[in-house]
Amino acid sequence: MYNQTVMAKFLRPENAGALRGANAVGKAGNSSCGDVIKLYFLVDEEGVVEEAKFKTFGCPAAIACSDVACDLVRGLKIDEALDVSSREIFDELGGLEDSRVYCSVLAEDAIKLAVENYYKKKGKED
Repeated sequence: MYNQTVMAKFLRPENAGALRGANAVGKAGNSSCGDVIKLYFLVDEEGVVEEAKFKTFGCPAAIACSDVACDLVRGLKIDEALDVSSREIFDELGGLEDSRVYCSVLAEDAIKLAVENYYKKKGKED
């Protein structure tokens, strides 16, 4: 059902857990299946995503997509994080079953919502 890469990310996610001091948080969910992805970013003074973590309730694909999303945004400028696409997440995992492609879309949505959250918080500070 799932390829080796997806199973490895599911069984041993490197980025699981909340992130203390996160200044960007994005949460996306799919009401039809119940999957929920919550991403936490710590963005430094230069606007670089210094650290990224996730908490996800869902299937192995949702957890794997969350873990990959964190890997892909870490080290990017916050604006560059918006360029991380569901296709890139999909490709990093070596593909997903058609019925699970939405998990990569959820991860992309959570990234976008985290960036939006960052700018909302930053606007309140300025």
